[in-house]
Amino acid sequence: MELRPKLFIVTISLLTAFAFVSLSVDCHYAVAQSSSGKSKKAKTDESATKSDNVLVTFVEIGAAKCIPCKAMQPIMKAVEEEYKGQVKVVFHDVWTPKGRDDAEKYNIRMIPTQVFLDPKGKEYFRHEGFFPKDDVVKVIKMQGVK
Repeated sequence: MELRPKLFIVTISLLTAFAFVSLSVDCHYAVAQSSSGKSKKAKTDESATKSDNVLVTFVEIGAAKCIPCKAMQPIMKAVEEEYKGQVKVVFHDVWTPKGRDDAEKYNIRMIPTQVFLDPKGKEYFRHEGFFPKDDVVKVIKMQGVK
């Protein structure tokens, strides 16, 4: 057998496997939504933003052992210190039982994911993957943080 037909068969097999996995994940979320009767999307999280001056709640969803998530830790700490009283930083570890629930609540597809909430707890911005500090600052300043 020549190389080209073998390569074609391997490519088709990989694409089929990828499609199957993608569909099974989507079906899992659809079943979870239909069985509860509610959407699993993030609802307003007023408890996370209940403070007099908090303009933004910066929710980081990741894992303590995830390398890109670890790289976000100093950024989260710096933002929390520099914008104390204006920005609240919250971290959810998806590899814990509570964190898994939070990941589902915020409809997380990958980690790390950053979700930014306004003072009413409504999501106004989301980013997936590592997010440099300068970009985080631009996003929080969208809500009037100085």
